[in-house]
Amino acid sequence: MKLSVLDLVSVVEGGTVRDALNNAAAAAKVAEDCGYERYWVAEHHGMEGIASAAVSVVLAHIGHATSTIRIGSGGIMLPNHSPLVIAEQFGTLDALFPGRIDLGLGRAPGADQRIVRALRKDTNRAAEDFPQDVVELRAQFAGDPRVPLQATPGKGANPQMWILGSSLFGAQLAAMLGLPYAFASHFAPRQLDEALDLYRERFEPSETLAKPYCAAAINVIAADTDEEAQLLASSMDQSFVALRTGNPGKLKPPVPGYRNSLPDSAVSMLESVRRVSAVGTVETVREGLNAFATRTGADEIIAAASIFDQGARLHSLRLAMQAAKGLVPA
Repeated sequence: MKLSVLDLVSVVEGGTVRDALNNAAAAAKVAEDCGYERYWVAEHHGMEGIASAAVSVVLAHIGHATSTIRIGSGGIMLPNHSPLVIAEQFGTLDALFPGRIDLGLGRAPGADQRIVRALRKDTNRAAEDFPQDVVELRAQFAGDPRVPLQATPGKGANPQMWILGSSLFGAQLAAMLGLPYAFASHFAPRQLDEALDLYRERFEPSETLAKPYCAAAINVIAADTDEEAQLLASSMDQSFVALRTGNPGKLKPPVPGYRNSLPDSAVSMLESVRRVSAVGTVETVREGLNAFATRTGADEIIAAASIFDQGARLHSLRLAMQAAKGLVPA
């Protein structure tokens, strides 16, 4: 089973953006040494607890810290950008790190209305234009003469393009364009099974991909004991609660018995958004990954986690790969 990483590049309480970026580069190197397939970061804006707003710059930093692992966006929120600019950015990355760049594309803005105004984009219209923008972006890389302004860098670049999503729309688009597809089930699991089935049923082979290839994300936190892993996961629980109550901030340290301090409504929310998770020892995580692989039939699993302590985070990456070894795609 191929295992990959999605990193939010979390800024922890008491830490700095510089710390978060250096921690991400160090984690990517550990992931590379352990045999992970790829290392992705995602575009978020206006959040003091996430340092990956400038995705292409962060990827250049991670790329220079590694040498073989694929690196990429999970994802770029294309409605925020011109396809030309993304072609230039990822054409540059492809020139710097040939054969290693992934370009995952999402339709959501990755921001609230304040950021939408700051970006000076009509994101409602841009979201409607998302399929056409994906086609234009692919044409930029191909050097299609019908594109009025060719991207340089960009023309002739060959990043691996993905469609990302948490609903059925992305599944349909990825299938229609013959692109690989990744589902964000680590925080939005409701339509996971339906989306993957739809993608496989409607997939049309392309020059990029002869048959469907899908990945699905799951929260993975591994530790020496189940109790320690659950404690580490309380930082992620706090971030979910803070986001859902309109108070996002830096990643907080673990809190023993955190869920016991919450009202029933908050506990119910956490159980819903985090029901796709594998948290515990190597054996516990192996069971969780195996069940998830069997359920989804995914070609690849993307492990997401927000862990406060860098040492515990790196240990979790190593243990999670131990758990994944021996598993095969369903």
